[in-house]
Parts: sequence; structure tokens; C-alpha cells
Amino acid sequence: MSAMSMSATLGGVVGVRRGGVQQRDAMSRGARSIRASRAPMVARKGRAGVQVRAAIESRPERKKQASGSFDLDDVAAPGSTFSEMAATGKSAAPVSVIAQQAELDVSAAFEEPGSPLSTGTGTAKMGLRGIKANRTNIGALLGCDREQCDVSTAALPRLQRLDKGNKYPVLFYAPEMEPLAQQIAGEDVCGSSVELGSIDWRTFPDGFPNLFVNDAYGVRDRHVAFLASFHSPEVIFEQLSVIYSLPKMFVASFTLILPFFPTGTSERVEREGEIATAVTLARILSNIPPSRGGPCSTLIFDIHALQERFYFGDNILPCFESGIPLLLNRLTQCEDADNIVIAYPDEGAWKRFHGFFKGMEEVVCTKVRQGDKRLVKLKEGEPAGRHVIIVDDLVQSGGTLIECQKLLSRLGAVKVSAYVTHGVFPGNSWKKFCSGGGGQGFYKFFLTDSCPGTAEAVRGTEPFEILSLARPIAEALHV
Repeated sequence: MSAMSMSATLGGVVGVRRGGVQQRDAMSRGARSIRASRAPMVARKGRAGVQVRAAIESRPERKKQASGSFDLDDVAAPGSTFSEMAATGKSAAPVSVIAQQAELDVSAAFEEPGSPLSTGTGTAKMGLRGIKANRTNIGALLGCDREQCDVSTAALPRLQRLDKGNKYPVLFYAPEMEPLAQQIAGEDVCGSSVELGSIDWRTFPDGFPNLFVNDAYGVRDRHVAFLASFHSPEVIFEQLSVIYSLPKMFVASFTLILPFFPTGTSERVEREGEIATAVTLARILSNIPPSRGGPCSTLIFDIHALQERFYFGDNILPCFESGIPLLLNRLTQCEDADNIVIAYPDEGAWKRFHGFFKGMEEVVCTKVRQGDKRLVKLKEGEPAGRHVIIVDDLVQSGGTLIECQKLLSRLGAVKVSAYVTHGVFPGNSWKKFCSGGGGQGFYKFFLTDSCPGTAEAVRGTEPFEILSLARPIAEALHV
């Protein structure tokens, strides 16, 4: 009895297999044969080696079957319960198994040797709850209670809470992006809100990723998204492993949210031997497997150069958004909103963003080389007496922004602020903009939470102010 497999069909065939020998009950005269469900349900009882395989089809015309000396009473009335007695060898340990989507309750009680089951006799009852009286196939993976059996995965409890009728996506996320993911989940878009999935991010002793998607069964037929952060080369591989796996989990569609495209500044080759890593990353993302709904969609904010859209292949659908609308909304709340001028540190930033600021006065700076130095000079515009907002896509060390601030202040600007979508700030270079690091004369420094490490570090620190991408991401995910 250490290994027993029982296949049950409501009002059908019951087979008990012991030691590889399977006995089947004889069908009553004139009865129709019953076949098992195509997707059997399995539960395993720890080390006891007991496997219960239940495949049930509703047939009300059959009320009782016998398999050798093992009796089975089936109760076809709605609300009935299926229970079975199976020997464990020593202890009596009830095992409850719930498959909510199948609306099937299964409980198993194990008796000591010498019980009716151990002598080959016993009773088992099974039934369906809330299932139509006509033929119904039920097939789902069942797991035993975690307190009693070491058999289930963390996916099973989560499967019960995911509503497959919900058209709003299930959002998985990299560990660093959890704060932003929580904010996205809190956004209400047309009466819907995102559901958060869960991934176990672990490593093996050799340091390679040991990953597990907890909602693997619950995401079937659902729209799925992944919020990534490629802020360091060290985390790209483990996230790509998840990104390449999620579309294969029979999901309705898959969307990759990559707020910051990190290799965007390496987009061209100026001399032979240079490698444009922006092309490399675009090719990697272009090979994400398609889902049931088609190619992967990718959401990127303020990629460094718009021509980089052509680096992506036909197997991915890149969508390029901007954080500038967040800045525009914030500027309307400023006390001196009617005195604001938009400035650009170079012609490239003007070409990229000036279309967002129609009707606003602008200042354009330019970079000129004098010997070994690159100086920032005013190309056009009048900053005197104005609150100037310097706009760019990203900041690294901040050297260009600092030079622009000095120039604008000399030319009479009463306030100088800055906005960047991506605050990269390698080596904590953001500290030079704080009052303790000299302040550099900036009134405000606006940035988004596309780079999670920076956002966490500067949150609540003057002159920085975080403009969250949660709302635009939630709206982009709305199906």
C-alpha cells in the first residue's frame, strides 16, 4: 500500500493499481463506458508514496461501482464531497485538496494497518459542487495542504485569487522595481487595477539564478506584463530568463515594460572598432518568444535617440513613451508657472523635446570645444529674470547640467531647475546636487523613478522631486 494510484470517474470506472497490477470493476449490463478526463488531477502524499489521481465525469445514471473488495459510493448530488481512505502505514493524517476553479473538494483520510482499507475493504465518496448535471470534464493540478504534505507549489494558492475573466494584466516585476509595481497596482484606470504576480528570485550556490514563477497556472489566458530594470549588467541575465519564459506560459499576451533603455547612449559607431551596444540589446529583446496573442510589446520611456526604434526587429512591437507630460503637469502647479522658460543643454535635446512645449518660451544652449575643454554657451533665447527649467533625457555625472546652470545664472535667470527622465547618477554622483555637496544652485531637480536605485536614494532629499511613471504605465497596460 506504499504506492497506490486511484482513478475515479463519477458514475464510471474505478481502478485500483497495486504493485503494477490494475484491477477494473466489471461494468453493469447495458451500461455505457466512461472515459477519464484528459487533464487528470494529481496529489502526492510526502514520502508515503501515495498518489491520488482523480479524473471525474458526471454520469447520474450510475450510482455504485465496486473494484474487487474496494467499494465506491458516488454521490452525484450538488454539494456532495469526495473522500477516500488510503493507508499510510503508521499515522492517520487527513489531507485536504482544493481546486477552486474546478469547484471540487477532495479530502483523504489515512487509517492504521488493520483498518477496513488495509484488508482490502473500505468506502469512498465523491461528488461535484456547482457543476452542471450533464457531462463535465474536470482537470486541474491539485496540491495538498502545505502544513501536512510536502507536495504543492506556491502557485496553487495564488491560482485561486487570479480571475481569468479579468482583462487587466498580471504584472510581474524585478525585485528593484517593487515600489513602482506597488504604485502601478494602486492606480485605478477605468475601474480596473493591475494584479501583481510573484517570482522567487534566488541563486544557486554557484551564483547563477534559481528562479520560480509562483503564478504559472493562474496566468494562463491572462494578459501578462513584466516590469524590468536593466540598471546593471549583473541583473540582466536573470531578468531575461524570466522575460523569455513568461510568454510560453500560455498567456494571452505579453508586454515588457523597460522604463530605461540603458545602452541607448551607445547607439552609433564613430570610428572602426566601436561597438554599438544599443543594437545588441535591441536584438536580444527582438528575440523574445511570441505569446498566444502575437509578438511581445515593449514600453520604453524617452529612449536616448528616436532612430533606435529601427534597431528592433519585426518580432517585437516597441512603444516609445515620454515622461515630459509628467513635467508639464507638475509645472502647472508652480507658483511662477507663467514665468517659466524651457532650456535645452544642446541642439539634440531641442530636436527631441521642443515639440512637447509648444507655446512656451525656450532657451537653447550649445557645446563648443576650446582646446581640450567643451564649454556650454547660449545659442538663442533670453533667460534673464525667468525661472529656467533645463530639460534632457538622462543625466550621468551631471557635468553638462552644472555648466548650463552656471551660464544661465550669469545671464540673469532668477531660478534654475532641471528635469531628466532617467537619473542614472553612477557612483552616487547625485550627491553633488544636494545642499551638502554644494547644491550647484538648482532650485528643483525633477526626475522619474525609471532608475529604482536613484529614486530610492534621493526620495525626500532636496532639491530632488520624483515624478512617478506609475500612472502612464498603468494606462499603457489597460486592455
